[in-house]
Amino acid sequence: MGFVKCGVAFVLVVAFMASFSVSYTNPFDVIAMNSLYVSMEYPNLIGWIALGGDPCLDGWQGVSCVLSNITSLKLNGLNLGGTLNSDFGLFTSIIEIDISDNHIGGDIPLSLPSTLRNFSLARNQFSGRIPDTLYSLTQLLGLSFHNNLLSGEIPDVFPEMTSLINLDLSGNNLSGQLPPSMGILSSLTTLHLQNNRLTGTLDVLQDLPLEYLNVENNLFSGPIPEKLLGIPNFRKDGNPFNTSIILSPPPALSPFPGKLPAAEAPWKQANGTYASETPKYERSKGFFTSNRVIWIAVTGVVVIIILGSCLLISTCYRGRKESIDIERHDVGTYKSRIDEPNSKSSFERNNQEKVTKESIAKLQDQYGPDNRRHEAYPKAQGEQDMDLKRMAAYSKKKMDQGINMTGVVANFMPLPAPPSSVPTDIIIANPIGHTAHKKSHSTETLNSYSVRIFTIATLQKYTNSFSEENFVGEGTLGSVYRAELPGGKLLAVKKLNGAASKQQTDEEFLQLVSSISKIQHDNILEFVGSCNEHGQRLLVYKYCENGTLYDALHADEEIHRKLTWSARIRLALGAARALQYLHEVCQPPIVHWNFKSSNILLDDKLVARVSDCGLSPLKPSGSATELSGRFLTSHGYGAPELELGSYTCSSDVYSFGVVMLELLTGRKSYDRSLSRGEQSLVRWAIHQLHDIDALSRMVDPSLHGAYPVKSLSRFADIISRCIQGEPEFRPPVSEIVQDLLHML
Repeated sequence: MGFVKCGVAFVLVVAFMASFSVSYTNPFDVIAMNSLYVSMEYPNLIGWIALGGDPCLDGWQGVSCVLSNITSLKLNGLNLGGTLNSDFGLFTSIIEIDISDNHIGGDIPLSLPSTLRNFSLARNQFSGRIPDTLYSLTQLLGLSFHNNLLSGEIPDVFPEMTSLINLDLSGNNLSGQLPPSMGILSSLTTLHLQNNRLTGTLDVLQDLPLEYLNVENNLFSGPIPEKLLGIPNFRKDGNPFNTSIILSPPPALSPFPGKLPAAEAPWKQANGTYASETPKYERSKGFFTSNRVIWIAVTGVVVIIILGSCLLISTCYRGRKESIDIERHDVGTYKSRIDEPNSKSSFERNNQEKVTKESIAKLQDQYGPDNRRHEAYPKAQGEQDMDLKRMAAYSKKKMDQGINMTGVVANFMPLPAPPSSVPTDIIIANPIGHTAHKKSHSTETLNSYSVRIFTIATLQKYTNSFSEENFVGEGTLGSVYRAELPGGKLLAVKKLNGAASKQQTDEEFLQLVSSISKIQHDNILEFVGSCNEHGQRLLVYKYCENGTLYDALHADEEIHRKLTWSARIRLALGAARALQYLHEVCQPPIVHWNFKSSNILLDDKLVARVSDCGLSPLKPSGSATELSGRFLTSHGYGAPELELGSYTCSSDVYSFGVVMLELLTGRKSYDRSLSRGEQSLVRWAIHQLHDIDALSRMVDPSLHGAYPVKSLSRFADIISRCIQGEPEFRPPVSEIVQDLLHML
């Protein structure tokens, strides 16, 4: 009998251990599938669950695998709803995604699997813009977004999609001109653009190997390139094309003044038709008539006299010319740029820079709705690095070459505005060194995958000389100001303080800018660009008008009223996803170092956007690190190990637990206005988190009891695990994300 009991116990233990064993499927794929299931609002799909599971072994509906990796996801025509969230990019080896013919809406995720070869979201309800992050899908063969609600311009994301064969963007509300990089899709055979509001010409498509082209019902204009007319299947109706014949550029003039080549004579075309009569002097049969011989002789004598006079004048005034040249050189390049709007930049005229003609062309700013240049073409890696360094050097030295900046220390000296209302001194380059295209601000999409190198003059103009009225707040690393672009778009400019600026050399700062520009996640604040001039270093981000979570909880009553219990769970989930991306997706892992509610911004939909990501290299070094750690600890966010100068991913988890406490209680992390025993939020709350009665008394009174008790208990349990004193007892962020997902 004892043997039977032991056997039963052994079987139960084995079964229990098996239920918690690691699944066969790649864990990142499992996380992506769980999140997708939740974001699509728990559809009735065979095998799908919101937490854990094994999609490959258990045969989840629509999922195909190779070994332990999910390689295909086909969910077309299943009446699915909801949205696609940022974890969509966690798939590690997926090559095909087909979610067409459903009712899924929202924005197309910024984070997408770079391994994709076929991607279809056709016939859904996706809105917003096509994300710039598509440029990372370099292995694409087929892309279909047709029949959705997409708007805005088609982004210039095709430089490296040389394998793309089929592209379908039809049936949306897309506008603007076709991007230049579309012209290098060397494998594209099928292109559907019909039923949009696209403008401009079709010139960019003329050299593609297209076999099927449909541009019907748009606003394309201009003559149709002759090469496109030879496409076997070309549909063009519903556009205001100008069918006039395109004349070739005129050749050099004939050496004979009385005759032009008949094919190039300008009088031969008027409003698309040829004139019926040729001018009389063209019909003259002989050229060397007696009158013309006389005129040629007289002209020759006059030319000889003029050449002799010019030679004499040149000799006499050579010395004066050299003097004038010297004076012009001393005027300075900046004055030339201001006073002569059509002159080229001083950077291009400076031969000592020794850059190629192509690089110079890419650094010239050609702003304006009708004057755009797009030159985002890849180079060899060595050239990429050199271009980025040259641009950084230009940004740093440009104003030194033309302006006396004596006395500039903390405040910036007002500078003359450029002649145009649109800035002409922003250099745009992608983080690995590719020069990216430049657009007019009227249609500019701020692409976080590109580095914009701003000048101080430009940022001064946008922030009204960093006026007090544009001051947003003071952070650990510096002051933040609101900046407004000419088109009304808002940016946030972080002006690094002296302590943060001194941590890195110019080259290290350039590398930092490159690194943070690659951090891409829906819950991380979008990075726009930087400025590094005259010892001043500034970082530019997208602006969030709803401010910070700290303000929402402790200062802004209007937004505070919008923070329902479910909204607080979503905010915690968004912040946790940002940390999960930093800790577990980025390689090597990124430690935030300064995670707190004032570094969590709220966008117009109250979605959490974590700021200061990737800025840990700017933290104080040496003994100052311990001092900084004590400062964070004294303000309630810092884990105990910070006082010893130790900071890891587990330290971020502790700080996240404190932010969750703020969401739970509505109280500050450290409040000196309270009695000594209640000033530190963690010390006051940690012993009450497992007492349901005490927990109910801790909840933010503004919620008025509108929360499920079971949900409240789970929320408190997550907090309790996050704020453990020993780092090794705190959970990984992926576990926190799954727990919060289970609460929705």
